[in-house]
Amino acid sequence: MRYKFFAVVLLFISSQANATGFDFRVADKAAEVFYLYKSSTFGYGGSDVGWSYFFNEADDMMISGSLLVSGNGAGSTRALQFGVGIKGFMADFSGPADIKGGGLGIGGLLRYVFSSATPVAILLEGYVVPTITTFGDAERFSEGRIALELEVAPSAKAYIGYRSMALKTETNQELELDDSMHVGVRISF
Repeated sequence: MRYKFFAVVLLFISSQANATGFDFRVADKAAEVFYLYKSSTFGYGGSDVGWSYFFNEADDMMISGSLLVSGNGAGSTRALQFGVGIKGFMADFSGPADIKGGGLGIGGLLRYVFSSATPVAILLEGYVVPTITTFGDAERFSEGRIALELEVAPSAKAYIGYRSMALKTETNQELELDDSMHVGVRISF
């Protein structure tokens, strides 16, 4: 499985001319790399369009594509950002029952940027894929994340956070894909 991950990373690097950013997130038993075509800047909002490759120690893997549009709220609260988006995924979970499936869901983001010499933000993000928009063995999918972000440079962020990612199958199995702390780096070009 790790060989597949490194092959995907090499593909990302070789097609870097079209990319505007990368986001690499790693936990003790899971990792995910994002390839971003458009990337929002830390304090201004914008959109993130891209795809990602996720894998974990149980040899589960998931490829997803997403579109998230975010911006600052109206009025004087410029530090608060809201976002809405869609996320589609296709997955192959290798556990005791070989599960393959996917779906399309909606989600959102809430970010508060604390004003300081080095911008720091707290982020809440989540996606839900209901039964009606899943296919294959997938019945329902959910992902939630909270993170503390630090802007290292205008084009680079580092973060630490916690993510919960779970899938329910047609046979009522609950698969926990990720439920752990993670660290990450996001670089925009």
